[in-house]
Amino acid sequence: MNIKEFSSLVGLSSHTLRYYEKIGLLKNIQRNSSGHRVYASKDVTWIGFVKRLKETAMPLDEILVYTKLRELGAESLLQRQILLEQHQKNLRYHIKQQQNHMAALEEKINLYKNGKVG
Repeated sequence: MNIKEFSSLVGLSSHTLRYYEKIGLLKNIQRNSSGHRVYASKDVTWIGFVKRLKETAMPLDEILVYTKLRELGAESLLQRQILLEQHQKNLRYHIKQQQNHMAALEEKINLYKNGKVG
């Protein structure tokens, strides 16, 4: 599929996709005889994972580290696991913080609903 189709499918702009390719987050993108990018289903899967990492607040620098480790193949499995486990720990902490913030907001809203705040 071309960049326009791929962009639409994965929900990222063509500018972002070109940037990801430039920094090494997207690699080995095939080109057709006219030189236009041609994306495959493996690229859809990969970008889906990258988006998930970004949406869970993993910094782009860490995603790039993961990407480089991924390129090393099986020899980097433990390192990738450790990186993802650290991210999981950070995400759990962030979720707990957000739950605490939500509870505080709900408490304040209930005060307003019960007419106890002027």
